[in-house]
Order: sequence, then structure tokens, then C-alpha cells
Amino acid sequence: MPTRRDILAGGAALALAHPARAVTQGDDGLYKQPWFLDSFLELGDDLAEAAAGGRGLMVLFEQAGCPYCRELHAVNFARPEIADYLTSHFDVVQLDLWGARGVLDFDGETLEERALAAKWAVNFTPTTVLFPAEAVGAASRAEAEAFRLPGYLKPFHYLSALEYVATGEYRAQPFQRYLQDKFAALRERGIDPDVW
Repeated sequence: MPTRRDILAGGAALALAHPARAVTQGDDGLYKQPWFLDSFLELGDDLAEAAAGGRGLMVLFEQAGCPYCRELHAVNFARPEIADYLTSHFDVVQLDLWGARGVLDFDGETLEERALAAKWAVNFTPTTVLFPAEAVGAASRAEAEAFRLPGYLKPFHYLSALEYVATGEYRAQPFQRYLQDKFAALRERGIDPDVW
């Protein structure tokens, strides 16, 4: 019989009742986490600093009034297994899909947040873009990016995506295959994750 710890380790926290928590909004209307990086928005440097600490970089695009952004913060980031895994393996830079702050892209071009979002083909919020530590020195976003989550994913899949990049599995197999292997391993342990 699986324990609560087994279920959480499998990323299946949805199987347990867990109320959404209140989330904090900044003056820009975006939801905030205390562990977001206070960045100069020089993405190559942010990745280098994260890598020096043994972590990758997450760039999180959001927008004011986005209900799925709120869900990401109130549900996913409220789960200790996700927040702990995320902060252990990634530094997080939050960008505003419609923002005007200047961001230095990996290729050396400085753009407003909204122009960077267009350049990176970010069309949905939240969009999570993951860069592994080994991408330090990449000449472009395309060269550095390991994986992207366009839109909101429920906790099981979101945590699985973080693991997919942090473990380097993104180099070995497509995400769908990674999930199939994870489901099979959980079934072998008698765990039936509630992914919805």
C-alpha cells in the first residue's frame, strides 16, 4: 500500500485534498512568489548565476488578470513538493507578456518584455520556459531552451516537466514518453496518480 510520501514523490499530490491558498499580487498585477529572482533581466547572466549554484533557469511569462496564472500560483506553487523541487533546481525570472522593462536576450539583443515574448513566440500565459545549467554560454534562446510549457499544466504534469529538464531526460526522450515511463514506474509501485 503506497504511503502519502510515495504519492507525493510520484508527483501525484492531486490525489490528496489540498486547498488553494491566497496569492500575492505586485503593483504590476502579476502574482508573486518570494523565491522569484530579483534580476537585472540579463538572461545569459541569470543562467550563469543559476548554473554556478547547480540550478537551471526558468523564465515565466505571465500577464495581469490571467486566471491560469493565478491557478499556477494558488495551486501548483502552493504545493511544497513543487515549490521545493523548483527552488532546488531552478532560479525563476518572471516577465510580463505586455511589459516594457528592458530584457537582455541570450543573443545580446535588448528588448522590452512584450517584444521578447513576440520574438520567443510566447502566445499564452502562463508560459514556462526552462533552460538547463549546461546551456550557459548559448548564443540564442533556441540554443539554450530545453523545454517549454505553453499554458497552465496541472500539478502532476508541471512537476514532471521540471523533473524532465532537471534530470536531463529531455535529451533522451520526448516528454510524452517520459510521462509514460513515469506512469509505468508508479503503477509498478502500486500508485495510481490522480493527474486531473
